[in-house]
Amino acid sequence: MKKINIGLLLLAGALPAMAQKVKFTEFDLSNGMRVVLHEDHTAPVVVTSVMYHVGSKDEVPGHTGMAHFFEHLLFEGSKNIKKGQFMKIVSQNGGQNNANTSQDRTYYFEAFPSNQLETGLWLESERLMHPVINEDGVKTQNEVVKEEKRLRIDNQPYGNLIASVFNKLFTKHPYHWPIIGSMADLDNTKLPDFLAFNKKYYAPNNAVLVVAGDIDPVKTKKLVEAYFGPIPKGPAIERVNIKEDPITKQIVDTAYDANIQIPAIVAAYRTIGMKERDAIVLDMASQILSGGASSRMYKKMVDQKKNAVAVQAFNYTLEDYGAYMTFAIPNGNQSLDQLLADMDEEVAKLQTSLISEAEFTKLQNQAENDFVSGNNTMMGIAESLASGYTFHGNTNYLNTELDLIKSITRQDIQDVAKKYLNKDQRVVLYYLPSKKEEAVK
Repeated sequence: MKKINIGLLLLAGALPAMAQKVKFTEFDLSNGMRVVLHEDHTAPVVVTSVMYHVGSKDEVPGHTGMAHFFEHLLFEGSKNIKKGQFMKIVSQNGGQNNANTSQDRTYYFEAFPSNQLETGLWLESERLMHPVINEDGVKTQNEVVKEEKRLRIDNQPYGNLIASVFNKLFTKHPYHWPIIGSMADLDNTKLPDFLAFNKKYYAPNNAVLVVAGDIDPVKTKKLVEAYFGPIPKGPAIERVNIKEDPITKQIVDTAYDANIQIPAIVAAYRTIGMKERDAIVLDMASQILSGGASSRMYKKMVDQKKNAVAVQAFNYTLEDYGAYMTFAIPNGNQSLDQLLADMDEEVAKLQTSLISEAEFTKLQNQAENDFVSGNNTMMGIAESLASGYTFHGNTNYLNTELDLIKSITRQDIQDVAKKYLNKDQRVVLYYLPSKKEEAVK
């Protein structure tokens, strides 16, 4: 078979998709797995993906990093796939694959030419039904994860900034530890712990399978039932439901990073989870403050005052809570306190005055463009369908989200700024350079 450029086909196969509602069918297997099928014959491509409702928040102290570890571990092989062969099978059949983990879920996906649909279903069913979890695999992936942590976090400038913020912003909820966890915890986690974690969370009743692309839904349903139907249902899962006490007084703290020479200042506000409409409004507020070179903070601090080389406001939305952050890096020896004051001034303007009609029109256009861009590939659509079911209990959320975005008003933006972005509801973190031996890891 001639090698097909899956990347190009994925893009070409879904460009027109968001011009109309995304059609899909869904059903449950007897073992509790939700299955979603999206038919699109624009290009001969199919995406098979599985989203497990397990992330770092489902871990316990002393065993952090397990969800991310399993992102790696479940590529080790299965009863019918030899160690190291999973990715080779994907590439040999003209496909691409990957996985990622958040605080709330773990997501695996493959993209194949559509004549390899059954290969994708077989691979994901093997990952779920017959994973090989043994001492050899744990040892191998422990070294892989350690190297990833060193490369992407510990030796990366500002690599520990988000983790430092979350550690201060959340004191009870498991969001306070990083997704990658502690290497000491992983070293202390033994094979029985990994086996128990797998049995509890990597079960069909804790997963949604999405098959999207050039498929025949009737034939695909039969294949899904054949490959996934025999997998036993797992135990019922009791979800994390830990509530944080409200922040009623500004918390000021300091963290150190041995990999930076220029400090940074962060103001972080604990906000609501992704199911709330206000979370989308906060996303739009961040666009007003730092969405591009014409945004308020960027124009003021980078262009006009030139006291910052970088400034950003962003809404880090998760399932249970969110973290709204304003962040700046000084230009030269500019004062961190002045940067904080300048950012606070722009937040205060959002709280006291409606944004202009011109800004609002631009904001609506940006929000719509971002939404369409995030769903203009087959992979994007597959993940959106899975996320809708996992986090909103509504696979059709993808088809209603744009209307929700369009319903947001200028008054809504002012109201959420008043409600969530107050000084007595936040953590201010001075993120400073340090020597290696002084760094807080």
